Amino acid sequence: MENNPSKICDNEQCVSSQEPLFFAARDCEDDLGRGKPIRGRTKSRSLSASPASGSTKEFRRTRSMHGPCPVTTFGPKACMLQNPKTIMHIQDPASQLLTWNKPPKSVLVIKKVRDASLLEPFKQLCVFLMEEKNMIVYVEKKVLEDPAIVNDENFGPVKKRFCTFREDYDDISNQIDFIICLGGDGTLLYASSLFQASVPPVMAFHLGSLGFLTPFSFDNFQTQVNHVIEGNAALVLRSRLKVKVAKELKDKKSVVQNGLEENGIIVKKTEKDLVMQTKHQVLNEVVIDRGPSSYLSNVDVFLDGHLITTVQGDGVIVSTPTGSTAYAAAAGASMIHPNVPAIMITPICPHSLSFRPIVVPAGMEIKIMLSPEARNTAWVSFDGRKRQEICHGDSIIITTSCYPVPSISFRDPINDWFDSLAECLHWNVRKKQNHFTAEEEEF
Repeated sequence: MENNPSKICDNEQCVSSQEPLFFAARDCEDDLGRGKPIRGRTKSRSLSASPASGSTKEFRRTRSMHGPCPVTTFGPKACMLQNPKTIMHIQDPASQLLTWNKPPKSVLVIKKVRDASLLEPFKQLCVFLMEEKNMIVYVEKKVLEDPAIVNDENFGPVKKRFCTFREDYDDISNQIDFIICLGGDGTLLYASSLFQASVPPVMAFHLGSLGFLTPFSFDNFQTQVNHVIEGNAALVLRSRLKVKVAKELKDKKSVVQNGLEENGIIVKKTEKDLVMQTKHQVLNEVVIDRGPSSYLSNVDVFLDGHLITTVQGDGVIVSTPTGSTAYAAAAGASMIHPNVPAIMITPICPHSLSFRPIVVPAGMEIKIMLSPEARNTAWVSFDGRKRQEICHGDSIIITTSCYPVPSISFRDPINDWFDSLAECLHWNVRKKQNHFTAEEEEF
């Protein structure tokens, strides 16, 4: 296994590739430019103005995968111009239900590491999935290296049946039918990071500290897992951000081959210099901050090729609706339901009292670069991970991903979200005002 990353395990039940059982979103990049003009009409040109400084190509607006499409007739004669590139309509959240093309056979169990309280629930769940449901269970290799699991002789026979993988080495994207998370919100973020394209349905059990994204209780896990396997469970499609970081390589000797792609890193040769691109799928937020420098961060923000503003402060947060209740909420932003198609831009301690968070439509392209007069570099992180430095000439391009995370709801997307607001964030929790007595009302 160590010498052959493509082989995930030696279990004869494991297969190198399976037919996907859950609907996989189509990559919108494959469809760019394929729409044909309506008969009798010419193709409409982009309404965007001149491109961002430093760009030699005309900007082309990206299309929103989650933009609303309501009634398109207005009065007796006006209507919206038909668009052959329309991809998706907004559904009633109550109609988003999980179904299976075939019964699921493989499940990825993600457990919060270095947490002794999760060992017993992890063992119970895995025994149930393997022995009662006859499923193939995948776990990360380091989970089974926990001394408490290694020294448990009773768990030995079950442990031999696991399929293991290593992050950034083994590709399991086409082998997992659905995911079960044991822990806090971080387990769901980690599950999202493992899948850079279509994500299997995720069932998250609340066994961590906060649990805003983990609606299920582990008390009766057998009944709840059976319900999910049978299908027709409610889903909330949590949109992700597609992020591309382009960095100029000053040291050309470090580049081995033009066009090399490995672990999401692409090296391309441009007219000016060599550029290294990294791609990320982000569920919560992209954070650009000033790092260890004592100076204010100074970054330019472009929307669809237009320079909108320059952020001077501790940094800026670009978040999904799911991430609006995380770092963005702590920085003073509004909280947005995950079914709302939007991207939120929130400044971190801005050097301006009038700089308020804004919400832009999903699908807009956000480009962030260091300002020419910036005194120091900036740093960027993706869901709190893979932090890296951003220098002059580097760019961060963000838009809505074609691949949301289908999170399985406990009841339904609306009630689950408001329950989490009340229970986890104590939203609008206060002592109620006493009512007047009959004597007080007279006065």
